[in-house]
Amino acid sequence: MPNLTAYLAADLFDGATRHRDAAVLVEGDTILGVVGPGGVPEGAATVDLGAGLLAPGFVDVQVNGGGGALLNSAATVEGIRTICTAHARYGTTALLPTLITDTPAVTEAAIAATRDAIAAGVPGCLGIHLEGPHLSVARKGAHNPGYIRPMDEADLERLLSTGLDHVLTTVAAETVPPAQIARLTAAGVQVAIGHSDASYETVMAAFNAGARGVTHLFNAMSQLGHRNPGVVGAALDSTDSWCGIIPDGLHVHPAAIANALRAKRAPGRIFIVTDAMSTIGTSMTEFELNGRVITRENGKLTLDDGTLAGSDLDMIGAIRFMTRAVGIGLDETLRMASLYPAQFMGIERTHGRLAPGARADFVHLTDDLDIGAVYIGGERQHFAPLA
Repeated sequence: MPNLTAYLAADLFDGATRHRDAAVLVEGDTILGVVGPGGVPEGAATVDLGAGLLAPGFVDVQVNGGGGALLNSAATVEGIRTICTAHARYGTTALLPTLITDTPAVTEAAIAATRDAIAAGVPGCLGIHLEGPHLSVARKGAHNPGYIRPMDEADLERLLSTGLDHVLTTVAAETVPPAQIARLTAAGVQVAIGHSDASYETVMAAFNAGARGVTHLFNAMSQLGHRNPGVVGAALDSTDSWCGIIPDGLHVHPAAIANALRAKRAPGRIFIVTDAMSTIGTSMTEFELNGRVITRENGKLTLDDGTLAGSDLDMIGAIRFMTRAVGIGLDETLRMASLYPAQFMGIERTHGRLAPGARADFVHLTDDLDIGAVYIGGERQHFAPLA
């Protein structure tokens, strides 16, 4: 069995259940299943990962940059490869390179680069997330208001003709009406509500038209009020919606995260996103977005006026924060980093699980929640030392 490998682990989490002294069987880039210590086929190659925990690779649907590259200014195959490699070091085995509001020309370049990166087999590149430009100026956050505009027919057609299997776009519910959302979702584009000052009723209409959830819950959106529940109220109340959240201790207070987790109506759930910028895996202290300088200080990224501008967060850091600061159990946190974002994107058959037919994307975590090893498509990833 030359192509069959059994990865042995003292502790294994398959996305649903813990297993002791188990192995995941991999053939090529595909998982065949999880077996006990006596279930490894004779003749299979074995890799003993020892102590620690083997778990599904992390899925991040909002990654603006990493390794010194920002998609807005590095919309090339190599730019995307740099971003994916930077985040793989921290356990992310599938991600959506994310374009922050920009011009139509940059948007088209980012779509083309993503298409080329997937054709070139860049490990971890899943598709693209277009965060804007069809947002609310009132809730712009770090997005350049000069580029924010309504969605016209050319914009809609661009989203419908990317040639990509996985496209996510963030829009404001008051800017993009239900009819446009319905056209996008009918064609397989995932729509999330974000950077929106919309009412509860407007957001629920967007969900009813097919929008799947909200982008970075609590941030850049109308808040939960007792008479006006806003975007936050709609997201927590809707059973069909999914919510990304940035657990870095800066974007959302731990108590707010814990309250949201208790309040969220299932089956839609809350999952982790990093909203990471180009600083990940580097010693950079500043960079530019749309000609504006963003400063990095003590893990915080801000514009000159103090506005938060993305995050300096990686996925394993987010997991440590969720378990240690918010108090969520490790298994549920791992689901928030893998299975739930995969379900949000509709790719749970192949991602977010260690199960027959899934891609062989998995991570080995140490007992201290550091990254021991990362595998993408059955291939162990090797990383240059950080400068």
